[in-house]
Amino acid sequence: MKGKTFKKAALYIALGACMASMAPLAMAQSVTGAVAGRAEAGQQITVTNTATGLIRTVSVGADGSYRLSQLPIGDYRLQVTRDGQSVGEPVMVNVSLGGTTTVNLGGDGSVVNLNAIQVVGSRVVNRVDVRSTESATNVSREEIARLPVDQSLASVATLAPGVIGGNSSFGGISFGGSSVAENSVFINGLNVTDFYRRQSFSSAPFAFFQEFQVKTGGYSVEFGRSTGGVINAVTRSGSNEFQGGVQLTFEPEAWRSTADDHQFPDLNNGTAYYRASRDRQTFTKTNVWASGPVVEDKLFLFAMFEQRDNKTGNTNNLGTTWSSGESDNGFWGTKLDWNITDNHLLELLAFSDEGDSQTSVYGYDFDTATRGALTGRSMSESGGRNGSITYTGHFGQNFTVKAMYGENKSKSLTRSSADELCSLVTINSSYSSIYEAMGRPTVSCHPGGSVVDHHDKREVGRLDFEWALGDHLLRFGWDHELMTTDRSTRYPGPAAMSYTVYGVTNPDTVLDNGATVPAGVSAYVMGRRRIDGGVFDTTANAWYVEDNWSITPNLLLNLGLRVDNFNNKTAAGTSFIKIDDLVSPRLGFSWDMKGDGSTKLFGNLGRYYLPVTNNINFTFAGGLIDERTFYVLDGWRQEVNPVTGGSYTAPNLGAQIGPVDDQYNVSVGDLRQSVDRDIDAVYQDEAILGFQSAISQAWSWGVNATYRRMKNALDDIRINHTPCGPTSTLWPIGNPGKSLTIWGTTEMGCATDGWITIDTSRDGYRKGGSGEVVGYFEPRRTYKAVEFQIDRAWDGKWAFNASYLWSKSEGNHEGPVNSDTNYGDTGMVQHWDHPANNERYGYLFNDRRHQIKLRGSYTLNEQWSFGSTLTVQSGGPITAFGVTWPNDTLGAASFVTEGSGGGSGWICVQNCAGSYEQRVYEYSPRGAFGRMPWTYNLGANVTWTLPVDGIDLKARFSVYNLLNEQEVINVRGRYEANPGVYRPTFATGTRWQSPRYAQLVVTWNF
Repeated sequence: MKGKTFKKAALYIALGACMASMAPLAMAQSVTGAVAGRAEAGQQITVTNTATGLIRTVSVGADGSYRLSQLPIGDYRLQVTRDGQSVGEPVMVNVSLGGTTTVNLGGDGSVVNLNAIQVVGSRVVNRVDVRSTESATNVSREEIARLPVDQSLASVATLAPGVIGGNSSFGGISFGGSSVAENSVFINGLNVTDFYRRQSFSSAPFAFFQEFQVKTGGYSVEFGRSTGGVINAVTRSGSNEFQGGVQLTFEPEAWRSTADDHQFPDLNNGTAYYRASRDRQTFTKTNVWASGPVVEDKLFLFAMFEQRDNKTGNTNNLGTTWSSGESDNGFWGTKLDWNITDNHLLELLAFSDEGDSQTSVYGYDFDTATRGALTGRSMSESGGRNGSITYTGHFGQNFTVKAMYGENKSKSLTRSSADELCSLVTINSSYSSIYEAMGRPTVSCHPGGSVVDHHDKREVGRLDFEWALGDHLLRFGWDHELMTTDRSTRYPGPAAMSYTVYGVTNPDTVLDNGATVPAGVSAYVMGRRRIDGGVFDTTANAWYVEDNWSITPNLLLNLGLRVDNFNNKTAAGTSFIKIDDLVSPRLGFSWDMKGDGSTKLFGNLGRYYLPVTNNINFTFAGGLIDERTFYVLDGWRQEVNPVTGGSYTAPNLGAQIGPVDDQYNVSVGDLRQSVDRDIDAVYQDEAILGFQSAISQAWSWGVNATYRRMKNALDDIRINHTPCGPTSTLWPIGNPGKSLTIWGTTEMGCATDGWITIDTSRDGYRKGGSGEVVGYFEPRRTYKAVEFQIDRAWDGKWAFNASYLWSKSEGNHEGPVNSDTNYGDTGMVQHWDHPANNERYGYLFNDRRHQIKLRGSYTLNEQWSFGSTLTVQSGGPITAFGVTWPNDTLGAASFVTEGSGGGSGWICVQNCAGSYEQRVYEYSPRGAFGRMPWTYNLGANVTWTLPVDGIDLKARFSVYNLLNEQEVINVRGRYEANPGVYRPTFATGTRWQSPRYAQLVVTWNF
């Protein structure tokens, strides 16, 4: 009795803590599963949730089929009855996220399809879901607890075949050859995907979740706005049993291996440094949770609080500064379930992932490992408060309604007391030899980073219906999202400019503004001013209808149609980009080949659309200042840090070299010139064919083939020629390689003002010097893959899963980001800044030809258990990017910075310093310089359980990257600095695998 009282007290303490800090209530869609199968006509099938007592009953149809849908995930007791009398013994059934557990029953109420299922303990678990036409991987929190998987949604997703880490410079994950900006993430049905750039999502502690589903293809029309993949996660819920727990996680610095340092020769005898061996991190967190009934069988609560303490210390790449970071943040979250009746349910979710951190920056001498004076401090804030509420109503046995509303908030704020006083100054590797001779002094009084004030808010509402009509299960619904961005960014300092110091690469160095560095000048400074700001809305609406038609008891046909509408608006609320009636047909089938649920052949065809991110209307409807100004470096001077009082060395800006380079400015003038009048959305077509079979109750295997094709892109396009003749550079958002309709004016050379159409496959770009008019190459991206998988399900003793994926990703553009040059401004990358940027079709950045993934767990006895994961994948292609192409004086890439301007597939090999018409080029295909090395990532863990009845105490020790592999995973792709001037850093690394580290997790559940 005392134990129950203690648990109940813990529950109410947690409830009070969460409710005290909750945001205003919001609402969200629930995530469920189903039980279906065959039985004798006229029988009744009743399922009872063993945790909450929820009861659902359905009658078996005249054709012998039954289905209980929209069931909260968990364990159920299934009982067959006839005329109010029980038939046979109850059967325990597990309902998984987004899946259908098939249980075929005989006249005596017993399970007859034993070859197709597995019995774990007393629960029936599906081996093959013959009622699904999609490609998905389900992982429960119990399975994750047995494996060395890092505690993040992205780490869970990469367990699935075909899912890999994206460009490590800006993070994210890639599904099936897509870029990192094409995925969607849902928590309890609430879309928590970042809509500004689509490269991140709101987060929650690992312990907050119950089950994960990773959809890699063929997903239902209920899901849209994604051309990559979907992570669908559901949180834990309360039950009729009072429970609680404490979990402590330790990742001390002493358990982390040292990262390798790297250095490579660069221009002007300079050196490109990547110093990381002194980097340090210590992380601890304490998680407390409680759950139980507020009202037995009716109202249930799950509540959690997690305190995180993260301390970091690291040098910059040059080793001239030391940054000490500290964050001490708490997460809170709660889930409330109200079974108003067995047929009417209400769910409430609320959580906050708000956090802040402080970074102190000091001078640093890498050679002596000595920390110098404080340069300054910066503060950052992230995350937000999120919530959802969902009503589910079952009206009769065949009709279900869901209604939900939700809010997803996030912010990104970065500020420092030096923002108004100090400018950013960095040293390019081409100047490093001179800088080292100076003693590598501190060159700025600012701790680093732009001044950012960014707030995003998504409001979601949706209605979903499900109606069973004989052989047809009809699903239809509507959803609406209002996404608001309030953002401003600038560089710090009085002039809002950042400065980079460069060494002169050769006597005829040409800058991006077309000017040549004056004779006798050995170094110059590039000042960049980038300012934006405004508040902008985007709305996304969709309706869908889907028919799951059981043509025969063994053949299921899925017929779906989704129609999306996107409306990106200006700050005044008028439409900037409006794309309506985007029709997504989807067709799938699943054939239960043996009729017992053990073997299926499945396939699907579908179209998927990608929305326009908010950074597009923010930049083009709000305006962007992005200018470069070049100066002679006129020596250095000593200055006093106005914040700390210390001293630092600042560059003297000498004579300006050439005009201000303002070609990347986006002015808000006539918006009819900013966007194609007839613009089309980005879409991808996909085809999947697969086979899956249960070998036994424990073992199953499968194989499938996937083909994806993206033939459309939406991005800013450089236009300096129209049918009216040459014009100053415009940057309209359009579909490159297709027709572009914008407003023409007499100032552009048109006879009258009016709409003009440019066939951008033939027109739009006029070469400098030669005056030749050309167009842009048609965008194309294809992905082909064959996947093999074998699985041994957990039976209380051991489990194993192995997959091999062969894939090929080809085309001339990666998608809405450009990993080749580490440029992640979604939908505004350099693919279409110059025709040379997209001329080459070939292997793309996310092309990993071979992927092998293994995971397994084993219990030795009640005290000791073990787990391991292994991921092996071949390296991505190494592609060379030049800066010009034949018969053109305009750069296809920046002559100064490596990340700006994309690059060309043409390398100048002769007469490169002469006039453009004398240059001789060699063509370099994508992947011409081989591939990065294979990577191996082995993880292992051991779990000790206290062998005392009634006490659930565990300690899990995990090691990640056990072999301490530190292979390169990203390289520099710029081959040239100026035409014919080779960059020695080409194909050298910029990112490597994270070193080995260990983690101890101690869990006490009561």
